[in-house]
Amino acid sequence: MSRIGVFVCHCGTNIAGTVDVERVAKAMELEPNVVYAADYKYMCSEPGQAMVKEKIEEYNLDRIVICSCTPRMHENTFRKMLAGTKINPYMLEIANLREQCSWVHTDKEKATEKAIDLARMAVAKVDRNKPLHTSTIPIHKKALVIGGGIAGIQAALDIADAGYQVTLLDREPSIGGRMVMLDKTFPTLDCSACISTPKMVEVSAHPNIELKTYCELEDVSGYVGNFEVTIKQKARYVNHDLCTGCGLCETKCPTKVLSEFNQGMSERRAIYKSFAQAVPAKPVIDADHCRKLKDGKCGVCEKVCPLGAIKFDDKETTFTETYGAIVVSTGYQLIEWQKLYPEYGGGRFKDVISGLQFERLVNASGPTEGHIVRPSDHTEPKDVVIVKCVGSRDPKKGKSYCSRACCMYGAKHAHQILEKIPGSNVYIFYMDVRTPGKGYEEFYDRTRNDGAHYIRGRVSKIYKEGGRLICRGEDSLLGQQISVEADLVILETAMVPADGIGEIVHKLGISMDADGWVQEAHPKLRPVETQTGGVFLAGTCQGPKDIPDTVAQASAAAVKVCGLFSKDEMETSPMTSKVSQDKCCGCAHCVAMCPYKAISLVEIDDRDGNKRIKRMAAEVNTGLCQGCGCCAAACRTGAIDLQGFTNEQILREVDALCQ
Repeated sequence: MSRIGVFVCHCGTNIAGTVDVERVAKAMELEPNVVYAADYKYMCSEPGQAMVKEKIEEYNLDRIVICSCTPRMHENTFRKMLAGTKINPYMLEIANLREQCSWVHTDKEKATEKAIDLARMAVAKVDRNKPLHTSTIPIHKKALVIGGGIAGIQAALDIADAGYQVTLLDREPSIGGRMVMLDKTFPTLDCSACISTPKMVEVSAHPNIELKTYCELEDVSGYVGNFEVTIKQKARYVNHDLCTGCGLCETKCPTKVLSEFNQGMSERRAIYKSFAQAVPAKPVIDADHCRKLKDGKCGVCEKVCPLGAIKFDDKETTFTETYGAIVVSTGYQLIEWQKLYPEYGGGRFKDVISGLQFERLVNASGPTEGHIVRPSDHTEPKDVVIVKCVGSRDPKKGKSYCSRACCMYGAKHAHQILEKIPGSNVYIFYMDVRTPGKGYEEFYDRTRNDGAHYIRGRVSKIYKEGGRLICRGEDSLLGQQISVEADLVILETAMVPADGIGEIVHKLGISMDADGWVQEAHPKLRPVETQTGGVFLAGTCQGPKDIPDTVAQASAAAVKVCGLFSKDEMETSPMTSKVSQDKCCGCAHCVAMCPYKAISLVEIDDRDGNKRIKRMAAEVNTGLCQGCGCCAAACRTGAIDLQGFTNEQILREVDALCQ
């Protein structure tokens, strides 16, 4: 017969303010096999844990129920506590009285009744718990970082500096991401390139970093500590082992196309480096625009190359390597405002540009060498309108979330215009001004003191009249409609997830939120981890961030990787699915349902009467399984049980609730 102890937490007033915790504890004393029940103000505290240990010895308890907050918060806390006692850490149940009860009810009587039901269900389940034991898996101490922006660069450098091997993967010809496109960074107005390009060079020179550019993630299998990753190297048509990056081929190429790096505000050649400080500083050929590859003509670059580095017969290749951990740092892109906001010109007016286009315009290495001019006629603008929250905080047409960096981004742009164009006027349309960072509020005040005019309200329409742009909007502080004439309009557009992130998420077996950002395991306690062990997050793949937050999270992800690599083996959770192959019919429905690719079909020996036969049955890779239970719910023959949440345990909870 089991001996169960029940401990009800007040959680300060989080639970006790809505639930009569003393009554819950007294009700549990009457439950079968409960030999001790009590309440305490903070069960997770050191005195609370000490009390549990003391009662385990005093009452010879062999199972524990903690009635407190969500298991996501403190289940591991109490398991670690039990590891120092005679009770197996998995002979524990958490009854969630906070998130599932006190936080969602106001009627104390009904909340208390519900709390008693939740506690009773936990008691019934723990009575059927069985001891579970962790196992260990080896760890391959090499990391893969997907995405070579500032987040990926920082994570790769931190891991490499700790002495571990790293592969930095980027789908573009050069690393650097969005940060190298910027002119200055707020609030200190440091040169963005002066910060990021030395780090890019450091990556290329680091003995522990293997740089893989112009590559894409093809496939991922395996599990934490032992991921098998297939990477596709796209055809460059330039042999980088021979090329010295002299640039002669670029100067002779006759084909010109719009430059992606300069946001379409200048042209590049069909054979090109993304920008002057690109790493690696060697070109690739754009197959979509190269005349030689499209129709067999030209080939000038091959003729002028003194080293014979041009290879028009180059093919894409794939290679597979083993990694112990993966860091996702795929970054962001800007929302397609031209499609979503036709009232702003929809891309028809050359002088309505995005904030990133302005960054290239004001940058000393940009198409105008830092001179702020109107794209339409290259004259200097005197009246500039900045529109914030274009696509952000707009659930009807754009995104409901705040893109976080836009307020400071707009203030920085206003400062740069006022500084570079004496006598200019800057008008900033805003919804609210948010400056949550060190020195941010002071920078905002400085911009206002410089002469920027802040207008609280949205712009409803932008149209042309007599060669100038008219911005129609509302000043909600004055309560009236206004029109502002402008020579140039800058739209501070929303950040959205990078193209292709859905495919990467699917291959890694991780999840996204409703807006397409990669989902963290827990927003407070595990902000850089995912539900798939060994896969970590860095930067704006998780959500909008500024540069300081991005770098901080990248270093946090690197610490998690180094912590994983500090051991030769790691423990795995025993709460994984288990297949009864005698019952399995081999339908493979569980294989299709598993979000972590943890189940496969294997051939097993069986009998059909007296005859030996071979048939297919499901098998679980416990290193990959995250214990989500999808397979158990989907299994048509009832052949799969989730250890720790077996059918018997769940039905005992249902029976307890129905008493």
